[in-house]
Amino acid sequence: MNLTPEERQTGRENFYRSLGVTRRDLLKAATVAPAVGAFYFGYSQLGSNPVRAGLIGSGDQGNILLTESNPDYLQFIAYSDIRPSQIERAKYGDPDSWNRLGFLRKYEINEDQFDQQIRFYEDYHELLQNPDIELVVIALPLHLHHPAVMDALEAGKHVLCEQLMAQEVRQCKEMARKSQEKGLYLAVGYQRHYNILYDNALSLAENNLLGDIRHIRALWHRNDSWPRMEGGRPVMENGKIQLDDRWRRPIPPADLEVDVTKHGFDSVEELCWWRLYRRKGGSLLAELGSQQLDACSMFLGHGQPLAVSGVGGQYFFDDGRDVEDHVFATFEYPGDNHPLGKNGGGQAQDIVVVTYSSISTNAMEEYGEQILGSRGSLLVEGERDVMLFKEIEPGKNMLARATQVSVTSDDSQKPVLETTESPADGAAAAGMAQSTLAEGPSRGYREQMEHLAWCIRNPAPENQPRCGPEMALSRAVHALTANLAIRRQQRIEFRPQWFDVDSDEVPES
Repeated sequence: MNLTPEERQTGRENFYRSLGVTRRDLLKAATVAPAVGAFYFGYSQLGSNPVRAGLIGSGDQGNILLTESNPDYLQFIAYSDIRPSQIERAKYGDPDSWNRLGFLRKYEINEDQFDQQIRFYEDYHELLQNPDIELVVIALPLHLHHPAVMDALEAGKHVLCEQLMAQEVRQCKEMARKSQEKGLYLAVGYQRHYNILYDNALSLAENNLLGDIRHIRALWHRNDSWPRMEGGRPVMENGKIQLDDRWRRPIPPADLEVDVTKHGFDSVEELCWWRLYRRKGGSLLAELGSQQLDACSMFLGHGQPLAVSGVGGQYFFDDGRDVEDHVFATFEYPGDNHPLGKNGGGQAQDIVVVTYSSISTNAMEEYGEQILGSRGSLLVEGERDVMLFKEIEPGKNMLARATQVSVTSDDSQKPVLETTESPADGAAAAGMAQSTLAEGPSRGYREQMEHLAWCIRNPAPENQPRCGPEMALSRAVHALTANLAIRRQQRIEFRPQWFDVDSDEVPES
């Protein structure tokens, strides 16, 4: 959505001003809490007994999790990988990247002491035999999520697995059942459930400030169409210009020596570019879309969709990949008064439409969600910026998106958005909201790991990860069924049994 700088600034101020009014007491308490994340999500300090963890998969996501982890809650003591380049980076980090610290910088270890403090295992099965490890964090290619999680649970380890839960819904259900059987925690990496910014944005929708929500537009757009440059010139291979595709980076020389067949890969390209192959990855919907469909479901009260249709394909790249480079999906969700909505009723046409797009040739809008209601719009961009706009009433200037708004109460004492003449109106509350959120973490990785560690140290039926097996299964059903709809070119209606851990019915059958 194209907004002027003035409109964007107004939208931010509207969000913080409205938030400061609707959640003033919560925000005030948060400013004096020992840790904002712990205050928000209901856990406390662990003292001197952090959970001992092993990292399986030290690629991009594994390094982010290592960097974002809090040693007061979770201490990595071992890691496993098969790619020499990633093994090296896990140790030393990336000096040019703020979120790739590596073990030496993260834990301030002298290199000559590294092997005594951090154990390396090429085979993750050997890592699982280490009796000192209580939790394993799995950041492997998607096709390995199911076997690695099942092996870890069988070895008696708690698990945090990156999303998507698995390649197939059947596998997700097996993982969920195994965690129940073993009495172990299985959390899946949907960090928006621990993102304070999202938590507060959700509060505005829950307070009905947006009015009747009929449409959510979610997108994750990137542009990988630029040529890869070296020495000021495009890189050529076999007479073709090579593109600067983040899923097809140049293969590090050290990785060319890996015995790929030993590890179940057909080629070194499949090892390093696994997201481009269906049998190893899950496409844009699995890698990117699942996170955003999770956010949309949160804004709709965690309801399950009724149906999905879509289109997609290899519309741009001609490089041997067999996954889509552009996908477009349309979901139909029940509204509040639909028979399956939170209020029930008999209004079968009470539908909320969610559209999702992920493209690889334009990054103008980057990624985020736009929640469009009859009285207001909420725009969340890049997990770091939220803007709120009031719908313009009939007869008013329809271009006045830069209108300042505040929250008042209607006759029923419900909060509503109103135009304010004075930008200073609610300034104190807005300032409190903005300063509180600015001091908190931005994306939720740290809080997710902290809370899981706290649950492990405080086991109880009520102490559960905010995204456990059932929630993660639901998100997998959303993404994987959308993939089926795109590839079969048909509208698919969801069945309740697909979301039921105890049912053997799955969409792929």
